[in-house]
This record gives sequence, C-alpha cells and structure tokens, in this order.
Amino acid sequence: MNLALTTAVIEALIFASSEPVTLKEIAVILEISEVTVKQIVEDLMKEYKNQRRGIQIMEVVDGYHFVTNPECAIYLEKLRKVPRQTPLSQAALETLAIVAYKQPITRAEIEVLRGVRVDSSLSTLVERGLIQEAGRKDGPGRPILYVTTKDFLKYFGLKNLDDLPMVDDWTNHQQFEINLTAD
Repeated sequence: MNLALTTAVIEALIFASSEPVTLKEIAVILEISEVTVKQIVEDLMKEYKNQRRGIQIMEVVDGYHFVTNPECAIYLEKLRKVPRQTPLSQAALETLAIVAYKQPITRAEIEVLRGVRVDSSLSTLVERGLIQEAGRKDGPGRPILYVTTKDFLKYFGLKNLDDLPMVDDWTNHQQFEINLTAD
C-alpha cells in the first residue's frame, strides 16, 4: 500500500470510529508499525491545522479522534438552534408505503387498507415533498390521486419505483402490516 492510500485509510479509520482510535489499533489493521502510524497521524494533524479546516484530529488519552475547529464554535452553536425536521411517524411511514406500492391511490383507498383516517399523514407527506397530488380519479366525488415524488426516491436511495422491495399479497392486510413492522 502506498503512502497516499495508507494516509487515506488512517484518516478514514479515525473518522469512522465513534471512539478514539489508538495507534496500536491502526497499526494492527494496516499491518504497519506504530511508529509509522504516529508519523502519518502527526502529518495529518499538521495538515488540518495549517489549512485551517473545519475539523481537526485531536490526540486524547485513548487515541485519536476528529473534533471541530474551535474557531467554528459560534457557527456550530447557531446550527444547533436551527429547527430540525422530526422523523416520520409510524402512521406516516405506513401511509407512504401504501402510496408507494399502490399509486396512484386515493385517500379513501389508503384508509381502507390502514383501517384509520390518514388526513394528517397525507398532509405531512405532501408538506415534506414525499408525495404529491396527481390528478383526480374518475368516479363519484372525483377524489384526489396521490403518487410518490422524486424526493421520495432520493429519501430512500432508490433509482426508480422498480427498486422497491416486492410485497407478495396485497389482499391480505394483516400480512401487509407484518411486512411493515418487520423492518
């Protein structure tokens, strides 16, 4: 392994670990001496400091880990104050799964499958851009049809709807609930 790759691997190991990584751990993983690891880590520390990067490698009693640059503290504090979107509720996830697999689908059709009202879940999903209205169904009342969006695909890391896992039997609602809760 050349020096550039060795340096990159050491950097990745320190970055990926939730706990400080010791020289010995890195040396064992890379099958190189602790002296070599120490020299590379020290070079990385100097590089981060000299480039005034937003993160730095810090040596602590238990090894090395990444920390944010103290000069960035006031901006990090501002970031902490920015409101964050909460995760989707179980009800919203179930509603989203139904829309994803049965689209285009109406609110009433979703409610039949879920057995409960879904107005709030639909509103949340539309607001977050995961589903959208896609016209109206022919028939009494011309109900709104819902489909997933490109943001839905991005959110779940899919290229297209064909990448969704297969659900074998949509006629058995209990089996559908088991499939949803198994994940």
